[in-house]
Amino acid sequence: MHMADALLAPAVAATMYVASGVTVGASVRSLRKDENTAKLPTMAVASALVFAGQMINYTIPGTGSSGHLCGGMLLSALLGPQAGFLSMVVILAIQALFFADGGLLALGANCWNMAFYGCFFGYYLIWRPILRSKSGSRAATRVKIILASILGCIVTLQLGAFSVVLETTLSGITELPFGAFVGVMQPIHLAIGLVEGLITAVVLLFVYEARPELLTEVNTAEVKNKCSLKTTLIVLAVAVAVIGGGLSLLASSNPDGLEWSMFGNAEAGYSENMGLDEENYGVSGKAADTAAAIQEKTALMPDYAFANSDSPAGTSTAGLVGSAIVAGTAALICLVGGFFRKKKRAAKIKNS
Repeated sequence: MHMADALLAPAVAATMYVASGVTVGASVRSLRKDENTAKLPTMAVASALVFAGQMINYTIPGTGSSGHLCGGMLLSALLGPQAGFLSMVVILAIQALFFADGGLLALGANCWNMAFYGCFFGYYLIWRPILRSKSGSRAATRVKIILASILGCIVTLQLGAFSVVLETTLSGITELPFGAFVGVMQPIHLAIGLVEGLITAVVLLFVYEARPELLTEVNTAEVKNKCSLKTTLIVLAVAVAVIGGGLSLLASSNPDGLEWSMFGNAEAGYSENMGLDEENYGVSGKAADTAAAIQEKTALMPDYAFANSDSPAGTSTAGLVGSAIVAGTAALICLVGGFFRKKKRAAKIKNS
C-alpha cells in the first residue's frame, strides 16, 4: 500500500505529514513515561521482523495481485500503540530513503495509512477490548488473540485503503474516479487483510506460548513463561534473518494491492482495473521532482536490489541490511528516550 509521490498533490502530502508528525510527537511524549526496560530489545527485533515480513509479497489467488504484511497490529500488540507507531514510522522512512519503496513526498501519507490505523484504531477499538473481555483460560486467550489479529488486520487495512482513495481524490487524480477506485481497492485489501491477520495471529500465538508477558493486555498472572526473554527474542531474530535473507527470494512478482488496482495485471491474463499508464499518471511538479531527486541519492539499494542488477544476492542483502538498520534505529530511539527519562527523573529528585 506504499503510495508513490505521483498520487498526491503537495498540499495533501503536506497535510498528511502534519497529521503523522503530530502523532509522532504525541507518541514520543507518551513513551517518555514508559519504564519498561524490556521494550528496547523487543522494539528492535519486532521492527526488524515487520520490515523483513513486508519484503514477502504473497499471491492473492485468482486476482493477479499480491499483498504483504503491514505490521501495525503486530507491533501494537507487542509494544503498545505509541511504540508500535514509532516503529512503523522508522520502517517506512528507511524503506523510502534507502530502498525507494514508497515516495518521499508521500511518506506522511504512508505513515498514516499503514501505521496509524493498525497501531491506534486496531489497538484501542479491537485488540484491547477483545483481550480484556472476561475469560481467563489459556484456550480462550488463544481464541481472542486469533480473533483480534484477524479482525484488526481486516478492519485497519480497509481504513488504510479507503484513505488512499480519499487522498488521491483530494489530490485531483482524475484518472482514479472515487467510486471506481473504491470498488477495486476495498475488496483486494479485504483479502490481503485476511492473510495478514492469519500471519499476525501465528506470530502472536508463538509469543503467547513462549513469553506471554511480551503481549499487551494479556493477563499473565496465572500464565508462566516457557522461554526466557533472551531465548524468545533470539528465535524472532533468527526468523528475521531467514525471512529477510532467504524467504524474501520467494516473494510473488504480482503487483501489490495498490499497484494492481491502478494498473491491473493484463500481461498475466488478468484485469486491467483502472488501466493507468505506469510511466505517466497522476501529479507531477517541482515538489515531486525534488523529492525524487533526494530519494535517488539516498536509495542505496532501490527496489531491494543492487543497482542495475537482478542478482538474488541483492534481495537477500537488502533484507538483512535493511532489517539491521531498522533494528538499530528502533533501539536508538529507545536509548535516547531512556536517557531523557533518567535526566528528567534526576532533575525531579534534585529539585525535591
